Amino acid sequence: MIASLLPAPVVTAELFHDPPGEFGLFPEEELVVAGAVTGRRREFASVRECARQALGRLGLPPTPLLPGARGAPRWPDGIVGSMTHCRGYRAAAVARSSDLVAIGCDAEPNAPLPSPDTLEAISLPQERVWLRELTVRRPAVSWDRLLFSAKESVYKAWFPLTGRPLDFDEAMITPDPSAGTFRARLLVPGPVVNGVRVTAFDGRWRTGNGLLVTAIGLRSPEFPTPTPPRRLRATGAGAHPLDDRRT
Repeated sequence: MIASLLPAPVVTAELFHDPPGEFGLFPEEELVVAGAVTGRRREFASVRECARQALGRLGLPPTPLLPGARGAPRWPDGIVGSMTHCRGYRAAAVARSSDLVAIGCDAEPNAPLPSPDTLEAISLPQERVWLRELTVRRPAVSWDRLLFSAKESVYKAWFPLTGRPLDFDEAMITPDPSAGTFRARLLVPGPVVNGVRVTAFDGRWRTGNGLLVTAIGLRSPEFPTPTPPRRLRATGAGAHPLDDRRT
């Protein structure tokens, strides 16, 4: 599912179920889940198996993937990536930092959020307008869950670039139900990447197998093409900018 949501330089791996037994963990990873319940251990190990498979396709050897600040995975040097897991699904997406500057992905069950209070906590008034409309028009998609998932993907792309948290009310999501895309407009100053300030994240989404998956692959912004100076008409001894006015 996730491969169709990200550009070609990204390598992905996914699982729709945990096979019997457990995937092996590095000793450093074992310490992270020491004492965790079986379910937590399995999802921690299986999503890292996805990540190691994806990294292997980039030619990298297996390596520990430890959580860093706020749980964000610490990737090998020169790599950007994202991991996600929910009931019935684990996935990882990675790319070389020379190809993309950030990846964010999230998977959720295609089911409504647990309560109206949850929706109130994660949404802006403008978002609740399109939520009401799309829930009537396209009831097969849990749009409140898509909103949550999109904001999770935004956060996962945002945090490695900034090292700062991003609250739910600091990005406004607008989905395109026909194209399977969404735009997240940042309501706070975004990160500066290669001298260009990021003001929005563009992503894709899809549903299937009872799941809803969102993903963002951020390429390096480019400097805007400079506008060439207007040619001025000579007026004898010199020229004046107002000479180029159109009437």
